[in-house]
Amino acid sequence: MHELSICESIRGILEEEAARKGFDTIDRVCLEIGRLSGVEVEALRFGFDVVMRGSAAENARLDIVETEGRARCMACGQGIAIAARYDPCPVCGSHLLQVTAGEEMRIRELEVR
Repeated sequence: MHELSICESIRGILEEEAARKGFDTIDRVCLEIGRLSGVEVEALRFGFDVVMRGSAAENARLDIVETEGRARCMACGQGIAIAARYDPCPVCGSHLLQVTAGEEMRIRELEVR
C-alpha cells in the first residue's frame, strides 16, 4: 500500500513547514488529488490518521479535493474528460490520448495555529 509512504512524505512536508514558518498545530490539511494519480483515497484517509500520530497534524481534519482526468485526443484533437487512463475518446473512439490533467497530487491548503 503506497498510500502509507505518501502519508509519510506529507508528514515530512508538514513538519518542514511547521519548523520553517513557526506554527505548532495543524487543524486542517486539504489535498488535491487527480483521479488518474493511482492514489486510493480511502486508504490515504486511513493512513493519514495513523501516520500523523505524534505530529503537529495529529488531530488535523483531512479534506480531499479530487480533480478530473483530462486528455487530448491525438486522432481528432479534442480536449476531453476521462475517468480512467485507457478510456477511449468519446468524440471519435480513438485510444490515442495524451493525459493533460488528473495525475497530480499536492497540498492545496493548511489551517494552522
